[in-house]
Amino acid sequence: MELIRLGEPGNERPAVRHDGATFDLGALTADLTGDFLADGGIDRARAALAADELSTVEETGQRIGSPVTKPGAVVCIGQNYAAHAAESGTTQPERPIVFFKHPNTVVGPYDDVLIPPGATKVDWEIELAVVIGKTARYLSSPEEALDHVAGYAIANDVSERAFQIEQSGGQWSKGKCAETFNPLGPALVPAADLGDPRKLGLRSWVNGEPRQDSSTSDMIFSVAELIHDLSQYLVLDPGDVLNTGTPEGVALSGRFPYLKAGDVVELEIDGLGRQRSVLR
Repeated sequence: MELIRLGEPGNERPAVRHDGATFDLGALTADLTGDFLADGGIDRARAALAADELSTVEETGQRIGSPVTKPGAVVCIGQNYAAHAAESGTTQPERPIVFFKHPNTVVGPYDDVLIPPGATKVDWEIELAVVIGKTARYLSSPEEALDHVAGYAIANDVSERAFQIEQSGGQWSKGKCAETFNPLGPALVPAADLGDPRKLGLRSWVNGEPRQDSSTSDMIFSVAELIHDLSQYLVLDPGDVLNTGTPEGVALSGRFPYLKAGDVVELEIDGLGRQRSVLR
């Protein structure tokens, strides 16, 4: 089962893919919101499918939006893959490195990425995104953390490295928060349908040329460890998005050129589909 949103920006409608067909979720919710997820929305969608209560909808020709609408927060983890920390010239962090992206960075999986004025070092970062389904605060252990996950999606943590490093003032968010800098999707795959989030292949391409090819097994801190740790410092609300870090193979490594207008970035994670963005 895959939860998606169809339609133009601001007018998306919720839908669910199942067994090769796409079904309208409008009878259950007006949109894929945190409230829907917190209120057992995924289970209700599953039950409605089983009872044949949903009408089909045609996807062809429709834009696919981000699989959640208006997240309250986009929380990100830096240098969470061992090989990426090494290519960045840093030692592995002892505790998760946390930064935030503005919620308006979140766009659809096939929407354009807009290069901000003065940008010279725009970079790609494939990441496993976690969508929170139940409020997480002061969790007692990582073992209970995954119960707070609604599902997973692909995120591109687009970064402007000059803004992030040279103009940062000591904090990364200047290079992370330009509008459209977090394409998300194409779908939200429920946690129960994905399996172990530490056994997923991640791949990226720029203009058809391979860039990243790794596995979430290279994560320094697992999804469960991240949610547990974050819950000691902030409350994760339903609908919040957690970007869990990127593997090696980005332009910051010095091995590849930075992005320019017209470049095409494609990302793929096992079980979560594929996204494609054009730089404008």
